[in-house]
Amino acid sequence: MASVVSDPNGRKRIQFVAGDGSRRTIRLGKATLKQAQAARGRIEQLALAASGVTDTVDEDCVRWLAGLDDAAYGKLAAVGLVAERQTAKLGAFLDGYLAGRSDLKAGTAVFYGHTRRNLLDFLGENKPLREIGKADADRWRVYLTEQGLSENTVRRRCGAAKTFFRAAVRRTLIPSNPFEELKAGVRGNPKKYYYVTREEAEKVLEACPDTQWRLIFALSRFGGLRCPSEHLALRWQDIDWERGRIVVHSPKTEHHEGGESRTIPLFSELLPHLREAFEEAEEGSEYVISRRWTAKTNLRTHFQRIIRRAGLKPWPKLFQNCRSTRETELTETWPEHVACAWIGNTRAVARQHYLQVTDQHFERAVTAAQKAAQKAAQNPTQQEQELPCEALNPVNESLICAIKQGSAEPCNSGVGPPGFEPGTKGL
Repeated sequence: MASVVSDPNGRKRIQFVAGDGSRRTIRLGKATLKQAQAARGRIEQLALAASGVTDTVDEDCVRWLAGLDDAAYGKLAAVGLVAERQTAKLGAFLDGYLAGRSDLKAGTAVFYGHTRRNLLDFLGENKPLREIGKADADRWRVYLTEQGLSENTVRRRCGAAKTFFRAAVRRTLIPSNPFEELKAGVRGNPKKYYYVTREEAEKVLEACPDTQWRLIFALSRFGGLRCPSEHLALRWQDIDWERGRIVVHSPKTEHHEGGESRTIPLFSELLPHLREAFEEAEEGSEYVISRRWTAKTNLRTHFQRIIRRAGLKPWPKLFQNCRSTRETELTETWPEHVACAWIGNTRAVARQHYLQVTDQHFERAVTAAQKAAQKAAQNPTQQEQELPCEALNPVNESLICAIKQGSAEPCNSGVGPPGFEPGTKGL
């Protein structure tokens, strides 16, 4: 247990028993009793952790430690409550953090590497972490925009910077995250949407150099698979020919509960390409895409050549828009939750990043409006021709009926003879 000792002139000190049984003192200088008691509670936690009685300290104590200046922190280190503080430099910290992230997938590691480069180029490798503030973070975001990066790329890199500095906070290297308030959520960008029509898809398939490329494109456009990760993970044992289903393993979402795989139908558009690949596969082959590309392989450049060979202009986000097109297509026939289950995303993500309004939608709407207008123009004429005597204006009913009958006698309309009125009581 620790105790507060009051000295003359308002000075305070904390006394506690260290793990070796010795009594230690930390001088706070001038402080109120409330401040001293708050420090005592945190020092007690640190003493228990240092002696091995507990494993951790609470988040409030961690934030308090991170906010101490070097002199105050040095007093704690001098009595063995914390390790010596090393003034972390940006370059060394980022290199150490990335080296310790062996769990990162190849694509994420490359992306984090780009963010690291941006931070070092702007802030400098030797910039102390504790000197990086919110104003630096704001200026860094502007710097990314000035480099010509798209808004969504800037947001993603801000998200990566948040992750880096959140780790620095947990390690008590800094008191708070200067990047925490930067916007990092990726937004949908309709300007980069492109609907790959079936006519265009047929041209691309004809331009593909071999079975493997035809299958890669078909799996993207008609299966909605993520390229290349889900293509390269697909095995022949994942295809249930009899039940007409395919199990798609998803490295991107495997860290989410239930996101390690999904099952999709063996769509009719996929069947001929899968059969062709199966017939060409070597005996005992395991993977559907037998050409063993890696996640780092740049399929995009080769795919652009194929699209140009097909006489088409490469569209934005080549493989992403194949998935987007397929999900838009599926929602025309199947409920939204079914389409999302087959594509492997949520309804919110589908609505913001995948589902498109196409030219076909406009054409169908215009056609429907034209048919409705034609029908509306025909109906009044038909109604006028078929209108019975009883449906006409009752004021002119007798006259019109008489004309139709060629007689001056009115038809029976329920009105009394002309010239007579109902009798009056008493007459």
